[in-house]
Amino acid sequence: MKNSTLFKIYIAFSIVYLLILFLGHENLNFFLKPILIPILIFGVYFYKNFPTKNILLTALIFSWIGDVILLFSDISEIYFILGLVSFLISHIVYCILFNRQTKRNLKKNSIAIGIGTILIACYLIGMLSVLLPSLGDLKIPVIVYASVISIMLLFAYNGLLNWNEPGNKLVFSGALVFVISDSILAINKFYNPIEKSSFFIMLTYLVAQYLIVIGILKLNPKNVE
Repeated sequence: MKNSTLFKIYIAFSIVYLLILFLGHENLNFFLKPILIPILIFGVYFYKNFPTKNILLTALIFSWIGDVILLFSDISEIYFILGLVSFLISHIVYCILFNRQTKRNLKKNSIAIGIGTILIACYLIGMLSVLLPSLGDLKIPVIVYASVISIMLLFAYNGLLNWNEPGNKLVFSGALVFVISDSILAINKFYNPIEKSSFFIMLTYLVAQYLIVIGILKLNPKNVE
């Protein structure tokens, strides 16, 4: 099937791309990075229709726009801010997407929800405590972004408790890895440079997007390899 083949192409292309980054050929980033997310977009596009398909496509499109804009972030800070805005929109759309998935008729586990909320809040507070002293004029945008991605993770965690398997685990894992990816990016940019940061940022980012996409498709039944 078209979509299954496209997902396999995404995995293969991602491996090649990451190997190129690991070997230090970041000069090729400009040509290769914009190709990756569109493969996922077409994979979703050729999948059967389901209620939240357009929402998923919207999130991926804004992620791709953010990818392209951030390629120019070394030229001017405005490109980093615009890329941040694009990913902010993407995460807001992911929140909407997660909220609209079909839930099982289960009694709410207040203790589990409470523990997850506290852990995510601790992450948010801890990350901002580390970053705030070095953010300068970007304090408010970064606070807003970190808050939104934490809320996105919370929606995914709530889904972990309420959606069917294995989609719930895939989406939550993807959201968690997405947070890790953004955390590496933030620490590298604002706190302390990380060796081979581009490789680790893109490794986690590409895995995150794939897990979220496959998880959502699993929640809207049809076998996806």
